[in-house]
Amino acid sequence: MAKKIAFLTATEGIERVELTDPWDSVTDAGHTAELLSTEAGEVQTFEHLDKSETRPVDKEVGDASVDDYDALVLPGGVANPDALRLDADAVAFVRDFAASGKPVAAICHAPWILVEADCLGGKRATSWPSLRTDIRNAGGEWVDEEVVVDGNLITSRNPGDIPAFTKALLAAVD
Repeated sequence: MAKKIAFLTATEGIERVELTDPWDSVTDAGHTAELLSTEAGEVQTFEHLDKSETRPVDKEVGDASVDDYDALVLPGGVANPDALRLDADAVAFVRDFAASGKPVAAICHAPWILVEADCLGGKRATSWPSLRTDIRNAGGEWVDEEVVVDGNLITSRNPGDIPAFTKALLAAVD
């Protein structure tokens, strides 16, 4: 049965491969992917620090309902999750999604929004190594593993982990 998967990003600073590769895996598996962002229009992806492609936004996060989606994917990039942490609608959406029990998958720097949304207390998670103290301070247990699944939370460290990340995501929605 096809599922509807939300991908939430800020308007820029998204690591392209952390959005496009999971997106392609989701759609290749027969599911529907929808891009949510803090503003209407387009989002700007990056390859490290260089601008890459733009992607059209399907819906502003403030207009989205957790009830409309079966899973949430949070791509990384340094600037992307840092900007999301400052958006009250994005933080509320992530908090509500995590509380719903539906899968929430965050890669690389994206667990910063999980920290801000207070979703990591008592959870095991991984991320880009520079977030380990933030995760620990938020009550989580940071581990250095390719993919970590703890309840409905799926986390990975970096683009090299995308195959394991998407495999865990698809297993959670199937």
